[in-house]
Amino acid sequence: MPTTSHRKRRSDSPPPRAGSSEIETLRAFLDYLRASITAKVDGAPEPQVRTAAVPSGTNLLGLLTHLTFVERSMFLGDTVTDWQSTFRAAEADSVTNVVARYRDTVERTNEVLDGCTDLGAPVPRKGSDRPAPSVRWALVHMIEETGRHAGHADKLRELIDGTTGR
Repeated sequence: MPTTSHRKRRSDSPPPRAGSSEIETLRAFLDYLRASITAKVDGAPEPQVRTAAVPSGTNLLGLLTHLTFVERSMFLGDTVTDWQSTFRAAEADSVTNVVARYRDTVERTNEVLDGCTDLGAPVPRKGSDRPAPSVRWALVHMIEETGRHAGHADKLRELIDGTTGR
């Protein structure tokens, strides 16, 4: 476990203050959390980034892999049949690959959200026959999901190399 003298502190960024509308506020908070978890994974050392630090097997690379699947399912219509498997990155995946895949998914998700003006309307998911939740519900769920796992990532990264902050 790192000692206090070896801790690396990232600069903290405050929560967003932007957004005059509900959708702008929700999207700003989601983007804030996305950036937070990406910063926790980006630059984390191998093999610790994929090594379980807790009995559940949770690791940094798995958390970001999972969030990629959740975003793709929620906003892009992808079907996931085994959610537990989404917490594991492929052996061949590097930190760079997983972060790039997540950023690409976020970009594609934001393109979908850019066309959404009615928070009560269903998320427009191409190629999916599953009923879509409202845009509001999907955004709030992604804020909760990303925030929860960003908190896990905070602790895991601190255990790995002492890095703290957002």
